[in-house]
Amino acid sequence: MAGETDLKKLLATMTPELRPGIHVFATLPPDAPVPDILEPVMLFREREGITVIALEEKAKAAGLETVFRCRMVTLNIHSSLEAVGFLAAITTRLAAAGMGVNPVSAFYHDHLFVPADRAEEAMAMLEKLTEEHRLPT
Repeated sequence: MAGETDLKKLLATMTPELRPGIHVFATLPPDAPVPDILEPVMLFREREGITVIALEEKAKAAGLETVFRCRMVTLNIHSSLEAVGFLAAITTRLAAAGMGVNPVSAFYHDHLFVPADRAEEAMAMLEKLTEEHRLPT
């Protein structure tokens, strides 16, 4: 189950899905326990602290200070962790529209965290990108 590596196929067949809820980023001290209530979608440990991405209501219930209210877009195609250029093509398109994006690669899929107030715009751009790469039938 290595995932797809062909860039054209990745772009032509990805199915972006806008996930429910508002997500936020927060940080915990490097040695802090992760509050059970948090149920993060991502944890990343750095020397300075633990980055957490979680639903806004869970982060607030845990008493965390948060930044970057965003929506999560899952790119529904099993992309290889060794795929070249997939996220670059996507983030370049969003950047051309002046949209910041925080991509996260997981084992099966790539996920984009886009500004909450621009999520529908991001979805439209991703769907257009897919259409542009589809092979004529």
